[in-house]
Amino acid sequence: MTEPLLRIDQVGKRFGGFVALDGIDLSVIPGERLGLIGPNGSGKSTMVNCICGTLQNETGSVSFDGKKVDGMAAHQRTILGLARSFQLPRPFHSLSVAENLRIPLLYAVKARSGSHVGAKELHDRCVEYLGLVGLDHKAHRQPRDLTQVEMRKLELARAMAAEPKLLIADEAMAGLSHSEIEDILKLLMELNARGITIILIEHIMSAVMSFSQRLVVLVSGKKIADGNPQEVVRDKEVERAYLGQ
Repeated sequence: MTEPLLRIDQVGKRFGGFVALDGIDLSVIPGERLGLIGPNGSGKSTMVNCICGTLQNETGSVSFDGKKVDGMAAHQRTILGLARSFQLPRPFHSLSVAENLRIPLLYAVKARSGSHVGAKELHDRCVEYLGLVGLDHKAHRQPRDLTQVEMRKLELARAMAAEPKLLIADEAMAGLSHSEIEDILKLLMELNARGITIILIEHIMSAVMSFSQRLVVLVSGKKIADGNPQEVVRDKEVERAYLGQ
């Protein structure tokens, strides 16, 4: 049996008297494409923040690549190979598109390998990742010069530049047109084909269903479904709590 890359055991998180996460269990195996859905306020962002280290879970444990990461800072988890992209892109606006990729390459990858990343290797990797997302022709432009979909692609490229084992893509398609959604889906599929495990958090159900091998549903801080996407969306509890049917 394949050991999980990510394992969440009975994770709980409160904000005062509000229970944001209530005993969440989840395992993600290497190479998997997992969809995570739920209504606003269901606990998706809180769970991702507990996984990535932006928040610390109060109960339960989070393990990544066989190592418990409870109490570990976000940048330390990134060095281990855990990366995320944000719904609202967060580039360094004073840096060029290419320079935005140099930051994770210099710090995350160098810290992980313990070796120096030379100028040519740094340049070649930037070119590779920008080419993969179709931004190589805008390498020397500023983020403010990019379209909305290009900003989303830059956000994914920045996460990729950390060379993660697991990428959490947080609503990477919100507000995009159908053709732009297809572009992002194609990119995520290509990243997965390169061996990156991906958790996709998304409200666009057609995209989630197209992408996911497995679907997890959170409602009110609890996991109410976990399984084959086609079976999950037909689950009566999911229909009532999430799909509104």
